[in-house]
Amino acid sequence: MQPTPDFDPGMLAKSLLRRSRQGALATLMAGSGDPYCSLVNLASHPDGSPILLISGLAVHTRNIMADSRVSLMLDQRAAGDPLEGARIMLSGRAEQADAEKDLLQRRYLNAHPSAEVFVSFKDFSFVRIQPTAAHLVAGFGRIVDLKPGQFLTDLSGAEELLASEEGAVEHMNADHRDTMGLYATKLLGAVEGDWRCTGCDPEGLDMQDGQTALRLDFPERVTDGTALRKMLVRLAGEARAKTK
Repeated sequence: MQPTPDFDPGMLAKSLLRRSRQGALATLMAGSGDPYCSLVNLASHPDGSPILLISGLAVHTRNIMADSRVSLMLDQRAAGDPLEGARIMLSGRAEQADAEKDLLQRRYLNAHPSAEVFVSFKDFSFVRIQPTAAHLVAGFGRIVDLKPGQFLTDLSGAEELLASEEGAVEHMNADHRDTMGLYATKLLGAVEGDWRCTGCDPEGLDMQDGQTALRLDFPERVTDGTALRKMLVRLAGEARAKTK
């Protein structure tokens, strides 16, 4: 089926990747190859690919060690009939990412602060799912297959922004929580809450209140700290203008 003209499947897929905090992970049973599915918590890499924190005692971890091929389903958790909400099925490989451990840990703990109590346990490790394809279902006439380039964020040329991300997140949470609230309520139509920043990338800002996550897309791509500051000031001005 082809998407309707007013439908942007890539943007919806990106939004689901950024806002999802839980998903159904399908792996292949070691030895038999039988399908196995489990519920997992997740966060997102700056490019949008899922980050998982898994225990060596879990069946899905043993499966991944034997065969890294996985599938992950994320859904919109809409009220009413769950099948009326958008959902995306990712296929790919779950890879140990030791070189990026600090980045993965920081972004995962921003999304799941309670994991701090066991993240340092020796039997826990981070994996990043490297997607090879996605199948998006978002209603009648809105079913489409996507390639990674259509739903992952291009990080090329954004090295300076990524290097400054940790400081930017800390600054927003320490000094601009009121602004985060304005972004959420005035620009994204969310209810008032304790909104905090969990990450940023060239295409947008991620924020969260409890387990409710939002995505604030930037109108233009940003690749360094200066451009990020200007963008956040611009969006704050737009949000304040809506309060008048």
